[in-house]
Formats: sequence, structure tokens, C-alpha cells
Amino acid sequence: MGNLAEKLEVARVLYRAGILKPIRPDKTIRIIKAAKGWGRSPAMGFIALAIRQPDATAVIDDDGSATFDEVNRRSNALARGLREAGISPGDMVGVICRNHRRFVETILACCKVGANTVLLNTMFAAPQLTEVGQREKIGALLYDEEFTNLLEGLRGMPRFVVYGSGDDPNVEDLIADHTDDNVEPPSIESRFTMLTSGTTGTPKGARRGSPKGMLPIASMLSAIPLRTGERTMIAAPLFHSWGLGQFQLGLILGTTYVMTRRFDPEATLRTIAEHQCTSLAVVPIMMQRMLALPDDVKRKYDLSSLRITAASGSALPGHLATEWMDTFGDNLYNFYGSTEVAMASVASPEDMRAAPGTAGKPPLGTSVKILDNQGEPLPTGQTGRIFVANAISFEGYTNGDDKERLGSMVSSGDVGHFDENGRLFVDGRDDDMIISGGENVFPREVEDLIAAHDDVAEAAVLGVSDRDWGQRLTAFVVLKPGASLTEDGVKAHVKHNLASHKVPREVAFLDELPRNATGKVLKRELA
Repeated sequence: MGNLAEKLEVARVLYRAGILKPIRPDKTIRIIKAAKGWGRSPAMGFIALAIRQPDATAVIDDDGSATFDEVNRRSNALARGLREAGISPGDMVGVICRNHRRFVETILACCKVGANTVLLNTMFAAPQLTEVGQREKIGALLYDEEFTNLLEGLRGMPRFVVYGSGDDPNVEDLIADHTDDNVEPPSIESRFTMLTSGTTGTPKGARRGSPKGMLPIASMLSAIPLRTGERTMIAAPLFHSWGLGQFQLGLILGTTYVMTRRFDPEATLRTIAEHQCTSLAVVPIMMQRMLALPDDVKRKYDLSSLRITAASGSALPGHLATEWMDTFGDNLYNFYGSTEVAMASVASPEDMRAAPGTAGKPPLGTSVKILDNQGEPLPTGQTGRIFVANAISFEGYTNGDDKERLGSMVSSGDVGHFDENGRLFVDGRDDDMIISGGENVFPREVEDLIAAHDDVAEAAVLGVSDRDWGQRLTAFVVLKPGASLTEDGVKAHVKHNLASHKVPREVAFLDELPRNATGKVLKRELA
């Protein structure tokens, strides 16, 4: 798309979403003045919203609600408190919190200080948290009280309790002890360090700056019909790139964020109904757990306000997408991407009705190619490595490593193919493929087939070494309550639908699959 045509399309998308609308001249002047100092920082987004709509509700959580002006002022005071405590521009600050308004105030305050925020996984064990903290050179820590027992290895630095109480200073005291008027912009722009999922090893730190220009925002909005001033329930964890992305998008849209500290299937439905949320940001395992509720429970809550269910963070099996839409309406949008490449493609409800399991099509400003091992494009229908080019890919890993790059394109780490209608299908991780008896096998195809069985709640399939065949598949299956599917039954189901070399040699039945906070199966633990 030519530069002028792209700019016109960006403007059209932003206008449709309600972003390009007039505001009072005095507010416009104040926003322009603020932008000169704050640039592209998330802090600027919130400052602008506090000017445009100070009394509008910014956050609704378990403890009540707060306006944009209140959150902005509290983050000003907290920024002053953090500076006084010795945190300076460029410092690495670790944050381990659940979803609540103080988490929002904390990351805004870090941006206002100019500190680089490392968003830590709430499911880390103590040794893993210590390892990541030392590797990322974290020099200060903000945390919820419930994670105190994980922090033994991160002492000798400023530490503050964000939610709850404890021996360390509390952010509420910092806020109370400092003025809340506007703070001076820092000398450098802050950065976020996102952590990869770590499903096959230790999570890596991925550097990410603020989105440049409006194309990244228009890219998202070109694929999903969000509008300004709506209410979004962010059920996905804010520390993950998917949850944080929804937060950043809301800074442009003036979204009211609705969140609960812990995910609970019925409570999520209740919260959507109570606050008339128009969109819901989830990971697929959350959808699965809501669908598993008894029918009478699901019918108790009026979800007619819900126009958009935006899912990402892990693979969305076709049968799960279909069941969600059959239950809650055709409001599902499936986002495919990764910490490294951000958003690669989006499947609309129409895409998933026509081709269940698809990852959809690349949105505005994004290019996706399927390449062979020599970096050459592959024809439609043929599986190869997925490479993505857009304006929001990561800047590299914090240890100096990088994903494979071919020009402007970055490897997603997955393999997939396009169908004849230009829809992308993700066939698995590029390091998941096994060769069994000379045949290439992608475990995800077998995994999705087993998971779609009426007796199966969830399944995972991975390759293991085999003396005779080189490698073989092993399946791990969680049955639905009361189901009686056997190992032979699983094998027969696969053999009836797929080639014989894709039949798992062993089937293990588990009570549940090990997952991280975004629902990805931790296959290293199964292995």
C-alpha cells in the first residue's frame, strides 16, 4: 500500500472508531503542550485522557472505581515518591501484580519516572523470579503482598507493596506523602520488558518501546470494531503482552478498564453483565472454563452488551471457537502473534465460521509470509516458517539475542500455511515438528483433533525419542467429568481421522495440564 493510501486508510479507521473527533480548543492546546514533553509514553495517553475526560471512569476493579483524573493524579504522586526513594530514569523496575487499578497507577508512575518496567509473571516460583530478576538487573521492586514469599532472592533494593500490606513501604503511603500535580517529563522515554512464555525453557526478556505513530493502533482497529468510550473487561493478565496491549489500546480509545484480581469463570460473566462491558480480552483457557459452567449458570447473566470477545495468548482450537460463538454469539476475534512479533493476523467471526481453527488474515500495515528453510516463499497450502513484518515488533532480547530476521520480517517461531482464501493456519512451533519413520508430523494437528473429542476437556501432544522410529508422539489427555474414553479409544479416534503415523504411541490421562498464566501448556513439564 502506498504511503498516501496507507495514511488515508489509517485516518478512515480512526474516524470509524471515533478517535478523530473535535475537542475543545483549550483542551487541544493543553494536550499539544503535554505531548512535547511526554512523546509516545503511555503516560502521555493517560495525561491526554485526564485532560479530555477527567471525570469519566477510568478503572473499575474489585475495590470500586476511579476516574481518569484520579488515576493520573495518584500516579503523579507515586512517581514523586519513587523518585525520592532513589529510582531514576533508565533504572530497571520489576512489577509483579495482579489486575487492579494500583497496577495501572504503578506502571504509569514508572513511565513518569522514566524507569524501564519489567513485567513479572505472577505464576513464577521463587527460584525463577530470582533468576529473571538478576538477569534483567532489576534494581527496585513493586509487588502485591501475596507474592512476598517469592522475593527472598531479591533483597538489597528498594521494594514497595502495591496491594496489601507488609514490612516494605506501601505505595499508598508514597501517594499520601507527595503532591499530585503534574510532574516534569523524564529525560528519557521508558521501556517495557515483556517476558516470553517460557513453555519450553526459561522465559526471555523482550524489549518493547512505545508504538510509533497511529498505524499500530489503526492496525488493531482495522480488524476489530472497537470504539471510543466503551468498557473493556481485561481478564487476560496485564503483565502479558496481550493484556498490556489492551491497556495501551485503551489509552487511545478512552476505554474504561474493568478488571478483577483473579479470574473466576462465573464472576467474569457476572462482571460483564453488571458493568455492561462491550468487549472482553481473554486467553483461550478462560473461554474453555466459562463454557464448562453449567448451562443454568451461563443463562443467569445477560451478555447482550458484549460485542467483542478478543482472544489471544495461546492457540485457539476450532471446536472451542465454534462452541463459544454458539453459546455467546458471533462476537469472537482470534488474534495470532507472539511477544516478539506482536500482532500477525486476526480471525473474525466470519473467518472462524468458514474455517474453524484459522488464525485469520494480516491486518492493516502487517505482512505475513510463509518461507522455507532457505528463506524462499512457499505456495498456498504448503507449511513453512511464519515471518511477520509490522510497526510493533520487539527490539530484541535483553540478553543480546534476537529472533531470526529476514530484512524487515521477524520469525514468529511457528510454522503454518495459507489456505486458498488467504487465511493463515498455525500448524505448530517450528521446533515442535518431529520426524517419525521418515514422516514429518506436527503435534498440534493431533492435539486439536483429540481435544475436539466429545469426552475430552483438553489435550496436549508432544514428540519423544523412539529407538525404532526416531521419534514418536505421546498424548496427555484430560477427560470431561464422567467420561470413559480409553487409551485405545483415543488412538482409534486419531487413526480414523489422520494418517497412521500420526497416532500417538502412548496416551496418559491427567487431572489437568500444567499451564502458565496465559493458558499455554508447559510442555517442558510434561516432557
